[in-house]
Amino acid sequence: MAITPTHYRLRLGDAPVGAQMLFVAFGALVLVPLLTGLDPNVALFTAGLGTLCYQVLTKFRIPIFLGSSFAFIAPIMLCTQRYGQSATLGGLACVGFMYALFAGLIKWRGQGFLHRYLPPVVTGPVIMVIGLILAPVGVFMAMGKTGDGAKILYPENKAMLISMLSLAVTVLVAIRGRGILRLIPIICGIAAGYAASLFAGMVDFSPVVAAPWFKIPSFTAPTFNFEAVVLIVPVAIAPIIEHFGGILAIGQVTGRDYLQNPGIHRSLMGDGVATALAGFLGGPPLTTYAEVTGAVSLIKIYNPGLMTWAALTALCLAFVGKLGALLQTIPGPVMGGIMLLLFGAIMVVGLNSLVLAGQDLLRPRNMVLVALIVVLGMGKMSFSFFGVHLEGIGLAGVAGVALNIILPREAEAPGEEGMESAKD
Repeated sequence: MAITPTHYRLRLGDAPVGAQMLFVAFGALVLVPLLTGLDPNVALFTAGLGTLCYQVLTKFRIPIFLGSSFAFIAPIMLCTQRYGQSATLGGLACVGFMYALFAGLIKWRGQGFLHRYLPPVVTGPVIMVIGLILAPVGVFMAMGKTGDGAKILYPENKAMLISMLSLAVTVLVAIRGRGILRLIPIICGIAAGYAASLFAGMVDFSPVVAAPWFKIPSFTAPTFNFEAVVLIVPVAIAPIIEHFGGILAIGQVTGRDYLQNPGIHRSLMGDGVATALAGFLGGPPLTTYAEVTGAVSLIKIYNPGLMTWAALTALCLAFVGKLGALLQTIPGPVMGGIMLLLFGAIMVVGLNSLVLAGQDLLRPRNMVLVALIVVLGMGKMSFSFFGVHLEGIGLAGVAGVALNIILPREAEAPGEEGMESAKD
């Protein structure tokens, strides 16, 4: 089967197709800021600008779009509650520096370095903790409460009907949808829940009426608090590994080996620069979007120039004040219904990485790693050492990496070496 040319071309006629790529990513892109209290217009701006920076650093070779990362929802919520939004943004900016550090190590030591120190038996449980630790937030919002469950915002019966409708539509579209619909289940679920909320009188349009059409996004400068940085940065372990998966996926779609050309170190560096820039402007961390990869596979146009048009469209929409105001009118139960599936899906991604690794989790070393990472993360264990405070996801990530280095490696069972060779 012939592969569509993958070289970069920026043609005006491709602008509508590029805008469609943003449409595919839109629901997930704005969901993170809506859940964490960040400005959705800033998220649009940083996604657009970050994607352009990524393209420059990867020599305009990879047709991929960067959007808000779900992995950081829980630490953003926790860090904002404890240290404020500005300190949280400082921690998020440092995540970008963490990506850049690993990009340099990969360039220096090769990809094997990453697989040795961050194997699936470490990253899988960390990803699972990210999803599981968020579960109560989704449940509370689906029931009409605030994310911490402290305050009732909507009657429970009405909230449950709205949230379950949003969830049901999202699930049905994800499973039974065809063509472009299957790529936008979140948008479909939010639309259905929002329509039901309008009928139930749960939407207040006064902020939309008051908002101007043109508005500069509410950029927020970061401050750097050491405890906030330590809380957020360890979470970067999971997205770094996911980045490999994202680049492998788009490479399989286009028939190109992007790990070698332009190189995974360039791709991770591009993601790091984009994420650091987002943190300095007030946006969430960025990651490669599987939805957009799916769209590229569907339309079979592999020109990276499409992502330039998607990025430019995001930059333009970021200045539409009424759009941001409209997004913020979405009732909590609508988002809660989506979150029930979303956070569960994050947990399943971590579980799936363990399954694909094909290792026996009942072997003592693997059991110790997985058990301690999950229990330390979910059990709200906290640890302080010389002013460094770790808990939750951060503690789980650091403990996983440390244990993987410290614990002696078991001798391979007879015949296992041959099995590994066959896999390779």
